[in-house]
Amino acid sequence: MRGAGAGAGIAGTLVAVLVAFTGALAVPGTAHAAGYRYWSFWENDGGSWTYATQGPATARPADGTVDGYRFAVSADSQDAAKPREAPDFAAVCGSTPAKPGSKRVAVVVDPGTDADAPDGETPPAPLAKCARVATDATSADALAAVAKPLRYSSEALLCGISGYPESGCGEQISPDAPPSPSPTASTSTSTPHEEDDPPTLGILAGAAAVLTLATAATWQAHRRRA
Repeated sequence: MRGAGAGAGIAGTLVAVLVAFTGALAVPGTAHAAGYRYWSFWENDGGSWTYATQGPATARPADGTVDGYRFAVSADSQDAAKPREAPDFAAVCGSTPAKPGSKRVAVVVDPGTDADAPDGETPPAPLAKCARVATDATSADALAAVAKPLRYSSEALLCGISGYPESGCGEQISPDAPPSPSPTASTSTSTPHEEDDPPTLGILAGAAAVLTLATAATWQAHRRRA
């Protein structure tokens, strides 16, 4: 029985460590989470912002769509800062009549706060403009119609809108420089508009090893008792 108790104690301790491992995986935005400085892309449906499921270069908005862009430091898309204003389509494009062979897209650009700005740069004023573009135009086309110059990386990541920021593109920020407060959005622990990053392999391997040890300790305890 003493062997069984020792085995159970070892197993309990190791399971507690496993819980600590998995708990670290389950809690986003920890104190040690790195952030990324980037433009996020949003869609407005009925007055609220939703993190876009694809990039502006591939999204093809319909007439009456409201597209939004926000520059900020965010650990992932779950805490990505939304545009601070959410005007409806009529507020932006109400004075722009429909025209055959074209569509209207309301474009909202929020350059964010001083806290999120790269060193030596100041965010310009937000803008909300109506883009009239061809019926097959993408969200990137609509953005270019009202907010040039745009700057893209070699991987087609949107880096600058209306010349802001002047340099940098989705760079990782030190964990010691926390992102600005923002409402919780949707989706993933990821860099800008990419698939979810998997948990660190080292953490997963450690968790698996702990689980294996806990199972072995329990089996050994039962063997001694037998």
